[in-house]
Amino acid sequence: MRGVDESRTLLLGAIAGATILLGLPLGRLRAPRPALRLWLSSLATGILVFLIWDVFTAAYAPLDGALSKLHSGAGGMGPVLGYGALFLGGTGIGLLSLAHQENLMARLAARGARPVPVSGPGSDSGDPASRRSPGPGAVAADELVPAVRGMAGWSPARRLSFLIAVGIGLHNFGEGLAIGESAAAGAIGLATVLVIGFALHNATEGFGIVAPLAAERERPSWGQLLVLAAIGGGPTFIGTIVGHAVTNRAMAVVFLTLAAGSILYVVVQLIRVGTKAGRPSILYWGIFAGLVAGFVTDMVVSAGGA
Repeated sequence: MRGVDESRTLLLGAIAGATILLGLPLGRLRAPRPALRLWLSSLATGILVFLIWDVFTAAYAPLDGALSKLHSGAGGMGPVLGYGALFLGGTGIGLLSLAHQENLMARLAARGARPVPVSGPGSDSGDPASRRSPGPGAVAADELVPAVRGMAGWSPARRLSFLIAVGIGLHNFGEGLAIGESAAAGAIGLATVLVIGFALHNATEGFGIVAPLAAERERPSWGQLLVLAAIGGGPTFIGTIVGHAVTNRAMAVVFLTLAAGSILYVVVQLIRVGTKAGRPSILYWGIFAGLVAGFVTDMVVSAGGA
């Protein structure tokens, strides 16, 4: 059977990735109440917990197949060791690299928040004249704080939204690979069902990205939301192009496990923030609702035979 032409394949990938935009306007809510903020964050946590299960299931499939062949005598240890290394290595890198990055950003932010003594009028340099109070319009030495540039200067909520977008983007690259491979094989029906299911997934994922921003005093701009959408949804389109051109199960395992590890890190952070709110009933109901949303959309894909 002939594969679906590239233009139609690209259209499928674009549709699947673009629906992430549907959930982003929630990030511009004006000062929601604490209970609503907790509910939104918990709902996003449930969606991400589902994604961890979904991604690990897809990433483990090649390793499971290699183990089955080893058991039946149809295969050797090479594929088992290879897929096993990719599975564990990708998960570890995705989880631990984000933990290291977050620790680095926190140290940079803390270093930038410390006051820096300066010489001159108003500073304590040993000269009695230097100890006099600052003149009109001046600031005290302990008010002079160096600017923190880059991600280290972002708020914790903004950094968390960015990390969620990165994790979901890695996950969506794997989804794009599946769409592209199905279209290249000529299974347009399967590819279409995948697009419908992944489009529904991405709509909920867009909400998951912006949920931490609901606690921000300053609403994110539309430009910032579009950047987050490009990080989270754009890889679906890119993965579709790659999957249409080449089929590589090892590459899919790498990107899926990187996504699983990074999303796992984000889930831990969201649960930690949620437990501090002291309202466990909202936290657990929100997580449950997010799980329901994830599994229901996944049923659409399964119902089509994917």
